[in-house]
Amino acid sequence: MEFMLAVLLLSLVLCISAVAVFRRRAWAWAVHNGQQPIIEISDRAVARRALMDHADAFCNRPLNLFPVALVSGRRRSHSDNLTSVPYGPRWRALRCTLNAAVLHPSRLGHTDPLRLEAMDALIADLRVRCGGEIVVRDILNAAVFPLVARMCFGSGMDEGHVRAMRDLLQAFVLAVDGSKDFASSKTAKLLHWRRWRRFLAFRGKQAELFLPLVNARRNANRHLKLSGGLPAYLDHLLDARVPVDDDTADGKALRLLTDDELVSLLSEFLGAGPGTVVSSMEWTLAHLVLQPEVQNSIRREVDAVEGALSEARVRQMKYMRAVVLESLRLHPPIPVLLRDVPDQAVAGILGCAIAAVPTEGMRAHFNLGEIGRDKNAWTEPDAFHPERFLAGGEGEGVGLVPGPKEIKMMPFGAGRRACPGGGLATMHVKSFVAALVREFEWAPPAGGGVDLTELDGFFKVMKRPLPARVTRRIPK
Repeated sequence: MEFMLAVLLLSLVLCISAVAVFRRRAWAWAVHNGQQPIIEISDRAVARRALMDHADAFCNRPLNLFPVALVSGRRRSHSDNLTSVPYGPRWRALRCTLNAAVLHPSRLGHTDPLRLEAMDALIADLRVRCGGEIVVRDILNAAVFPLVARMCFGSGMDEGHVRAMRDLLQAFVLAVDGSKDFASSKTAKLLHWRRWRRFLAFRGKQAELFLPLVNARRNANRHLKLSGGLPAYLDHLLDARVPVDDDTADGKALRLLTDDELVSLLSEFLGAGPGTVVSSMEWTLAHLVLQPEVQNSIRREVDAVEGALSEARVRQMKYMRAVVLESLRLHPPIPVLLRDVPDQAVAGILGCAIAAVPTEGMRAHFNLGEIGRDKNAWTEPDAFHPERFLAGGEGEGVGLVPGPKEIKMMPFGAGRRACPGGGLATMHVKSFVAALVREFEWAPPAGGGVDLTELDGFFKVMKRPLPARVTRRIPK
């Protein structure tokens, strides 16, 4: 009896010690639907060590980002986009192309005409609807997607074609979230064969929509430029040259992008751009609905601006910047940052003491939401306090991209593979929110409050789309 009691006490001590080690290291194992094993990371110190101190080891995402590969076989290596391409010369060429097209800070002002046009269309739509309760997300999608589509293809896009692309990309995002049901095994694919086939058909549908536009631009004088005079993103892609092989020693052998790569890159731009902006705008408006004092503070700042809400004028709005940063801290648009863990040395950087990494490798999932709500980095981490990002606040100096010393938040990732569109997306969010607050009063729905429950899928969205009462404001 005494021996059994001693064994029981020893087991209890070992369990408590294991829990303590788990909490210190802030990682856990998980196996996701029969796919690669996953290491979950929620500790910001571990994230900084991996993504900043050992950037070379964590510069690749898993080969198959989706539970089911959209392109396989011989076409796979020439169908990458910026998200999936391995780090190297080809990635650098694609990243430079995107920066040259729209993402460089010097380009933001050139997109003013398109952004102002989209904002005016949104205001006009809300003026017709206001006075009652509306579902915000659908209206935001209808305004933001055409803006991104015109930045992608040029300002002369046909409205019907834009709607078709928007409907297809939104359906694809929903299908990705639901694809986990049939990704785990052949049996699951048989049970859900209709959904599986519909999911695989998205690639062909995207090609049917995009390639006619691509071929038309190849054969034209490319006159459908952005309103600011810059070529569209597609024009830059058609002019781009990437290395024939990333393993080529001199890197001098170059080629044009394949049709598969063009479809992937255009899908990435049209899917990630609007989704990130709409998600961030909806979360920001939800907090303004719940905190009218924050809404009024923004309004005072916006009312002081004379004329159009250009990029240069919005950039000067310090309180607006604080509001959007606080929203991004609490609700990063991408819930999880994925990185490849190919071998034991890379796993060791995360503090994982394991015998061996499986042949197929592992995944590291950095939980951006938990990292942004670390109680050791923020006071009242779950509260919405934009003032923390103003001068003298604990978030002063914290921005979209973490500095080299520590990570307090990283809504668009960190390190070499951080999301390149964070600056553009944030400018869109600040501009649209400024216009919406200047024109309208935003209040909770008559039947109750606002549900801030999160739903993590392709993007971090509100589980219940934001309902709000919107009334026309009489300017003072």
